[in-house]
Amino acid sequence: PPAPVVEGAIREPQGFIQRVHDPVIASENGRYYIFATGGRIPITCSPDMITWEFCGRVFDKNPPWTAKVNPNLGDIWAPDISYFNGKWHLYYAVSTFGSQESAIGLATNSTLDPASPDYAWVDEGEILRSRVGDPWNAIDPALALDEAGEPWLAWGSFWSGIYMRKVDAATGRLSESDTTTHHLADRSTGPDNTTAIEAVFLVKREGFWYLFASFDQCCQGAASTYNTRVGRSESLTGPYVDRAGVPLTEGGGSMLLDAYGKWKGPGHNGMIVEDGVYWIVYHAYHAQLNGISHLRIESLGWDADGWPVAASQTP
Repeated sequence: PPAPVVEGAIREPQGFIQRVHDPVIASENGRYYIFATGGRIPITCSPDMITWEFCGRVFDKNPPWTAKVNPNLGDIWAPDISYFNGKWHLYYAVSTFGSQESAIGLATNSTLDPASPDYAWVDEGEILRSRVGDPWNAIDPALALDEAGEPWLAWGSFWSGIYMRKVDAATGRLSESDTTTHHLADRSTGPDNTTAIEAVFLVKREGFWYLFASFDQCCQGAASTYNTRVGRSESLTGPYVDRAGVPLTEGGGSMLLDAYGKWKGPGHNGMIVEDGVYWIVYHAYHAQLNGISHLRIESLGWDADGWPVAASQTP
């Protein structure tokens, strides 16, 4: 029988939701935590995924190693949060806008609860570096756990797109035993005559891995053209194709989120799965509030063919 169609729903967040950019979400002991781009990585928390409050920053000061990449570092970009090997792993990016002089770092913690006596972020240093001339830009990390619970790190922004490598679960660093680099998505070879793809996120549902990525331009307020696309694969390492069967390495990607109502440039998503519900978090720019970015949250619907459908995109 055909798969049932699942409806999604928009959840309107309140509280500390302005200027949230590139959000990722995790939960621990019934409390939700969002990590986002900003000075020393700001954290917001919520008891119900609706009301959010500021609850600190990951770092007291920028990790010393980051000065090698950007000595004038302001914001740390695009954190990613995951749990494996008994602790939380927060991958993050250090760069300057439009530059390939970039790096991905890692911080770990045994808990996300700032009130816990065990709460302490430990910086593990640089994980991956890119320089001018490399095929990728080492920003926008996204970690996924495969069917065996083994970690894989994806990354990439512009240039030749999105890449992935195996991670050593014991260290959180790139594997030294499996050094294969997998190319997951690329717009530079596609029909759009642009390299504008970034902000990958990967989840599994019913036999398919889904790759979400942001196309076009972020960070221009209400003029931002960011939009979120999706492809899928039976294997975490690809190949990924869109609804029309176009490979993501050839510019493919089916639209999931585009501008709607007062919200412009929706993109750079994270996701959390609870009781079979796929909650997607992302930022969008408020057209009537000077284009300030806001946190947006909705649950995904799924059509009869198993493709995600965003509630915000239906009339």
